Amino acid sequence: MKLLFIFGAPASGKMTVGQELMKITDLRLFHNHMAIDLVVEIFDNFNMGVISKIREVIFEEFAKTDNYGLIFTYMLGFDNQSEYGWDFINKVCDIFKQANAETEIYYAELVAPQEIRLQRNVTENRLKHKPSKRDIEWSNQGLIEWDKTFRFVSNDGEIPDDMLERYIKIDNSNLPPDVVAKMIKERFSL
Repeated sequence: MKLLFIFGAPASGKMTVGQELMKITDLRLFHNHMAIDLVVEIFDNFNMGVISKIREVIFEEFAKTDNYGLIFTYMLGFDNQSEYGWDFINKVCDIFKQANAETEIYYAELVAPQEIRLQRNVTENRLKHKPSKRDIEWSNQGLIEWDKTFRFVSNDGEIPDDMLERYIKIDNSNLPPDVVAKMIKERFSL
């Protein structure tokens, strides 16, 4: 089993790169908004408790399968250890490792400046797959506020040495998603 985290700031291209990776690997995609938008649709609000439970069930059940692997997209706050930080990532890794000790875990960080991400925030693909982002003014403001709240870009030397073989950081500001997907596939031999 393989587990690939794709993380980055809002609208950094995580879902779109994940979609492209699905086309060229046997990995399945679980982008974070699959749980978020389901809960928002049903509860008419962002109920983090329910979102967390849905994600956990999906991780637990997927980890038990014979599938090749899973891509999970996530906004990792490098300056946060809680639900938006490494504690959550480690919890997901533990779920997969408990189900299959041989699980291979990889990390891809996508980086793009805010002005590019604001342009991406209104793309057809994003709005099609993320209903909660369709209120553009609210979504743009949220992106700006998230950038003030968390640091979504790793600092030099911040990634532990034991992770570096399984880690890639890509500035995808001027790269199409299919090229980024190929870079990730090749880096980790997926």
